[in-house]
Amino acid sequence: MPEGSSAGHLEALAGRLDNLLLRRGCRRDVPLGPLTTYRVGGAASLFVHPQDRHELAGVAAVSSDFEVPVIVIGRGSNLLVADRGFVGLAVQLGDGFDGVQVEGAGDDGATVTAGAGAGLPVVARLTVQSGLSGFEWAVGVPGSIGGAIRMNAGGHGSDMAAVVAWADVVDLHDGTSRRIGADDLGFGYRRSAITATLIVVRAGLRLEAGDVADGQALLAEIVRWRRENQPGGANAGSVFTNPPGDSAGRLIDLAGAKGLRIGSAEVSSKHANFIQADAGGSADDVLQLMEEVRRRVAEAHGVVLQPETIVLGFEAVDR
Repeated sequence: MPEGSSAGHLEALAGRLDNLLLRRGCRRDVPLGPLTTYRVGGAASLFVHPQDRHELAGVAAVSSDFEVPVIVIGRGSNLLVADRGFVGLAVQLGDGFDGVQVEGAGDDGATVTAGAGAGLPVVARLTVQSGLSGFEWAVGVPGSIGGAIRMNAGGHGSDMAAVVAWADVVDLHDGTSRRIGADDLGFGYRRSAITATLIVVRAGLRLEAGDVADGQALLAEIVRWRRENQPGGANAGSVFTNPPGDSAGRLIDLAGAKGLRIGSAEVSSKHANFIQADAGGSADDVLQLMEEVRRRVAEAHGVVLQPETIVLGFEAVDR
């Protein structure tokens, strides 16, 4: 843990959380890199793994008494943690937030209630098996329901805004809960009204009736397309959002940055809007490469690319 007053706040918070979460307590200096798809980066000073809404509300209420930054770690598919780590409290929802329930499937479709920790591919396959349509696109997105709502994840012509009916959230400021309807979620391109101080814990997805065989065929086609067009390895998907009417990958390619390498990070030669990190590599290299790609695209095209990746623990660039 860091020295000085920050260390005092963190240790006091850790003690309170230990008392609250008697079975698991609060863990210290937990590496976050392995919890992200980049697989690089440093540790969080404190880490908790609440298993249900009651525990999460308690964590939020306790942490609000301290001047300690709090970050929610979903499946880490859109997160880059600095090599120096994160001086604060990292929260990762436990198995109690993974449940998925299909209610009233029929000719008019159904509402699917999904926990924030449920994986998008899992929900996509389950809904197809239940004879529902509208969420097939998510089978190739390695994120969670909660994170997908916060950033309005999407692909293959659809996104979360098209299916979310409501979201239940817990406020990190005071531990209170409330339900936010679709009209108030403020969905836009890769954004929503869910701020860093709100944790999505559950959501309702409104899906249409579909044919199981057709749905399974579409799942297979989406998986095939992604394998052919996107790289594997340690990456976080699209690094930058697409500018209006254009493709970030196309601009990066034309700027000559495809295949560009800085240290242990490289712009994918398969898709220019992906950055891959070497095993045992450096998160700082990834960020430096992101900044160089932005510089080259701005210089070549006059377009300033906007990061889709959330960066954590870096000086002056936390967002």
